[in-house]
Amino acid sequence: MPQQTTSPISDGLVYFGAGGDLALRMLFPSLAYLEMNGLLPTDLPVIGVSRTVMDDNAFRRLVREALEDRAPEAVASGAADQLLARTHYLPVDATKPADIQRLGRKMAELGIQRPLYYLSVSPSLYCVICQGLLAAGLTGDHARVAMEKPIGKDLASSRIINDTVASAFNEDRVFRIDHYLGKETVQNLIALRFANTLFEPLWNNLTIDHVQITIAETQGVGERWPYYDEYGAMGDMVQNHMMQLLCLVAMEPPSDLRPDSVRNEKVKVLRSLRRITRADVQGSVVRGQYGSGMAGGKGVPGYAEEKGSSSETETFVAIQAHIDNWRWAGVPFFLRTGKRLPDRDTEIFIQFKPVPHSIFSDQSRQDLAPNNLLIRLQPEEDIVLRLMNQAPGLSLEEMRLESLPLSLSLKKAHASRRRIAYERLLLDALHGNSTLFVRRDEIEEAWEWVDGVNDAWRRLGLAPKPYPAGSWGPAGAFALIERTGRAWHDD
Repeated sequence: MPQQTTSPISDGLVYFGAGGDLALRMLFPSLAYLEMNGLLPTDLPVIGVSRTVMDDNAFRRLVREALEDRAPEAVASGAADQLLARTHYLPVDATKPADIQRLGRKMAELGIQRPLYYLSVSPSLYCVICQGLLAAGLTGDHARVAMEKPIGKDLASSRIINDTVASAFNEDRVFRIDHYLGKETVQNLIALRFANTLFEPLWNNLTIDHVQITIAETQGVGERWPYYDEYGAMGDMVQNHMMQLLCLVAMEPPSDLRPDSVRNEKVKVLRSLRRITRADVQGSVVRGQYGSGMAGGKGVPGYAEEKGSSSETETFVAIQAHIDNWRWAGVPFFLRTGKRLPDRDTEIFIQFKPVPHSIFSDQSRQDLAPNNLLIRLQPEEDIVLRLMNQAPGLSLEEMRLESLPLSLSLKKAHASRRRIAYERLLLDALHGNSTLFVRRDEIEEAWEWVDGVNDAWRRLGLAPKPYPAGSWGPAGAFALIERTGRAWHDD
């Protein structure tokens, strides 16, 4: 999917938060696999930065231990050791100008002139780090910055972060990460829609009945509750992952795959999302919070028990959304995400309309079911199209029908190692390709819509509905879709 760019390749990578969970689980394993496949720029130096005091060797041991678990093929091939030989560490407190200046001297020592700064830290530090880099003269014309979501906790805070980042880096050098966009199947949505004449003529309100997007997690909040309690499911999932999936499903064909061509179409979708107001929020949105229950065959505490006090933060949300444009008028989009649900599953389910007239007998008519398309992102990545087929066998009765799956399994089609989403994202950021990253106006349009929902709920003063851990959410989530004559896809 990514296009060639004329931007110079970054000649150094600087990780802020290098000793953290994300860096060790995802970022360094991704780098090791890129090294193994010969995709990293030649002799790319890496500087790990965090407040923890340690030397290069201690940091390399920490990273190698993570790679042995997360990237064993890269370790076995020797690529991990090649990467580690170019990996350095510097203890830095980003709030101290002297520490940032010391980082600048280390970069100069390693010959880094076109750095990619990767901010794997709390969003509260984004402004501090960017201001510090600017003051130290480390944000030259070819410096880039990558930032993890969330960018702010609402529209106002998002704008503050974006304004501060913009004072140090031009927009074309800012890479806002939503790791879902690095997944093969998410990128395959573009190919599925625009490389096949089969689907695009049907991708509209004439043939599609409704769309469901589900991001289900079996884990609870656990030790993340200080962060999670501030953002909830709306800020942690809906504003970013859910909105990006919605945009890729609903957007118009871009003129090409250049970054702004794709992102312009996504912004149009966000601007077409019908605002949910105080008057209709109770009929359009269900918020829930998990209580104690069973997960993985074991008893688990509820959210409030994990937090140690009561809270009105939602851990589950179901939304009936509408896109008010020509293509999607009248097609509801049902969005659902939550923690402590029965399965870990991320999927897009597209339900087509029934055939306009049945030529079959009464019995066959009962068997006749509308087609549907399932795009599963995790735990496995596959695409399943359900089609009606004549049931095999001889009979004196009229034709019998059955629904059969036509499946494209990426795991079966490509038996090689399943790629980490961050491999694609790191490679593109180093090369300056921003197609799979989120532009400022996307972030802010999504926050404006989410803020409207949150504000409507606050004005009503309604608490989230309880649901037991291990269930599919509060009863209201089922009522939300069932009163339209539809049902959640849960198999």
